[in-house]
Amino acid sequence: MDITRIRALRGPNLWSRHTCIEAVVACRGEGENAIGRLPGFEDRLRALFPCMGELHPVALGQPLALAHVLENVAIALQAQAGCAVVFGHTTRTTEEGVYQVAVQYTEEAVGRRAVQLAERLIAAALGGPGAPAFDAQAAIAELRELDEDERLGPSTGAIVEAAAARGIPYRRLTRGSLVQFGWGARQRRIQAAEVDATSGVAEAIAQDKELTKQLLHAAGVPVPLGRPVKDVEDGWAAALAIGLPVVAKPQDGNQGKGVTVNIQTREQFDAAYAAAARYGEVMVEKFLPGFDFRLLVVGDRLVAAARRDPPQVVGDGVRTVRALVDELNLDPRRGEGHATSLTKIRLDDIAVARLEAQGLSPDSVPALGQRVVLRNNANLSTGGSATDVTDTVHPEIAARAVDAAQMVGLHICGVDMVCENVIRPLEEQHGGIVEVNAAPGLRMHISPSYGRGRPVGEAIVGQLFDSGDDGRIPVVAVTGTNGKTTTARLVNHLLASGGLVTGMTNTDGVYVGGRQTDSGDCSGPRSARNVLLHPDVQAAVFEVARGGILREGLGFDRCSVAVVTNIGSGDHLGLNYIDSVEELAVLKRVVVRNVAPDGHAVLNAADPIVAAMAAACPGSVTYFAADRQHPVMATHRAQGRRTVYVDGDAVVAAEGAWRERVPLAGVPITRGGTLPFQVENVMAAVAAAWAVGLDWDTIRSGLASFMNDAAGVPGRFNVMEYRGATVIADYGHNTDAMKALVAAVDTLPAKRRSVVISGAGDRRDCDIRDQTAILGAAFDDVILYQDAAQRGRADGEVIALLRQGLEGARRTAHVEEIRGEFTAIDAALARLRPGDLSLILVDQVEEALAHLARRIAEG
Repeated sequence: MDITRIRALRGPNLWSRHTCIEAVVACRGEGENAIGRLPGFEDRLRALFPCMGELHPVALGQPLALAHVLENVAIALQAQAGCAVVFGHTTRTTEEGVYQVAVQYTEEAVGRRAVQLAERLIAAALGGPGAPAFDAQAAIAELRELDEDERLGPSTGAIVEAAAARGIPYRRLTRGSLVQFGWGARQRRIQAAEVDATSGVAEAIAQDKELTKQLLHAAGVPVPLGRPVKDVEDGWAAALAIGLPVVAKPQDGNQGKGVTVNIQTREQFDAAYAAAARYGEVMVEKFLPGFDFRLLVVGDRLVAAARRDPPQVVGDGVRTVRALVDELNLDPRRGEGHATSLTKIRLDDIAVARLEAQGLSPDSVPALGQRVVLRNNANLSTGGSATDVTDTVHPEIAARAVDAAQMVGLHICGVDMVCENVIRPLEEQHGGIVEVNAAPGLRMHISPSYGRGRPVGEAIVGQLFDSGDDGRIPVVAVTGTNGKTTTARLVNHLLASGGLVTGMTNTDGVYVGGRQTDSGDCSGPRSARNVLLHPDVQAAVFEVARGGILREGLGFDRCSVAVVTNIGSGDHLGLNYIDSVEELAVLKRVVVRNVAPDGHAVLNAADPIVAAMAAACPGSVTYFAADRQHPVMATHRAQGRRTVYVDGDAVVAAEGAWRERVPLAGVPITRGGTLPFQVENVMAAVAAAWAVGLDWDTIRSGLASFMNDAAGVPGRFNVMEYRGATVIADYGHNTDAMKALVAAVDTLPAKRRSVVISGAGDRRDCDIRDQTAILGAAFDDVILYQDAAQRGRADGEVIALLRQGLEGARRTAHVEEIRGEFTAIDAALARLRPGDLSLILVDQVEEALAHLARRIAEG
């Protein structure tokens, strides 16, 4: 068994809405790789990995191949490592012994590694010379550690989970905690538990402990006395002036780093000063007796509160402090860093010093019931624990916490308070606020050591987005075989006519607000994601090509409108195991399957394969077709649902008894309704604009102002005049496009017709031949040229196939082969006479149109 290709499908895809790793697996010798014919294989497999679970039999009586085992093992390994994965799928391709395996992942690096480890396990179970060893526990531990490194921490993760529960899309922008919620102009961003609206000034104030105290004191919030100090002697002098006991801490610090509390002697102070000085300038302040409380303020309200206790052990009269700490660290909730709800306790220099202050060492045996404190501060990051006290906080204490956050300017704020309890006002018990923290840790509130967790993630998302706001902008996804680019451009134009700043991707580039920001074929998911990142975009239109879905899935989780123009037989069949129109339709249907529940699918009723996609749509369906009496149209209209059709000289939108007419005379792209394929594009665009909610005056004016020239729709039936002859440039490159172009050209008068054509090498032989067979029946002269890129074909191979298609052509009288696209264009222009027509099927769209423009300008 060999894995010949691995891809990460980062959005909804052919197999699932889940993110997946897709592997192409070659099983050498079909019979030998059916596990029922591999004696002892499954027993050896289960001995190596007992947690694998059941190997389910394959449907339709197919034998269970090693590819199916790969799927099962890759899922099981991730599940054992703690990843929430359930989906897997294996399918046989048309190539003998080759399978496609899809395995869900939550973190891409973990999914990829799980597939590699699954391959190693299978190789180990197969045995034979050179078979690798496999340690299941080591593999699971590796995946678990990798998952902890890759996934979001508990604070950011809680916010992301809360946003996802509300249907708000999110995207992790870095490997760290920078996350975008929502799309385009409605997006918000967070960095851990800090929101984009919080200024750098507010964060700087929170970092400056002395300035924070001054501001809080000015606002009437109780704070301990203290000041910054220059050195250890100045610090000790400040401590004596303030009055022992004191606290020493970095003036600019966080997470309790370098903080020592309840300092009562010079020896303790010198050690505490050294610990704090490692992090910068040192501050000394009065120690407030009582417990350490953390209050979480979001916006203008207190949402959670916890009492934090320092790390400690209780003696049993038998074991040493070190042994008691080791036992506590066995708690599965304790881990390294912030990935778990508690942090492992460290017996470092600070802990040893605290033990010495109690007359103990790590090897001392505390008496039965003796409480041994291992640190003066109670931060969770240094091994402390948390007890939820949210329900007992006095309203006055809550008000002081909110005052502190707002005085500093923090939208999310961790307020550290020291007092005996939180059931009485601070002033009554001589307590105070000792710190205000930007980007506070949330895990003590999400998973406290004692008490119930609080929905702080939901509170933060509520601060970012009002109730009912999902942060989404309208997204229109356009797919199909022909007409995708024109329809996408037309929809984009209609939305822009409605005053929206649009982002559009297509095979020509990326456009934001009418300005091109990228060039080339940008019809894939990466370009779509980039548009959704842009802070100005109020609506997005994406051309969705076959290749992008296969390579990476969709660039969005769901769309407002999905448009499917048509499905044709000449659209890249034979590539990536898509070998039939039906399989191509399943792939294109991915867009329809991911319409929002309140969205619309706009489907071509005249194409039975497209019309059948309605069953997969979670939202509503709008059908379009020129013939309103088509059975699909008539049935849909009779049910009172939306349809768009042609009635005489107008496009009509209908729903129930309501009708709206758009005269085709006012739609230049259709040339008064004489170009059937452009009328289809207009119907699709009108239905999409209607679904988005544009008003009909905007739709009419937008259609009237959309020009089918090289600037507006490059390479899409661009009509030009050259010395009294008609020249049409088009990027048509499949048999359905050829049929549509011939039908359009038939509506135009011409004395003599010529066509300039090449062929894409990545099409099937029959598709290349069929194109010239269609053209040979409609054109007098044919000029063949070879594409700049032959896409895997030998030199001259495509030209030979095109010639074969012209054999027996009933109209073509003259066929000529020319090297080079621009030379072929020049040859066609040179032969034109007034009243002639030449259809030029361009390959390098931008360059060819620029070349044509120069020749026409020269006259």
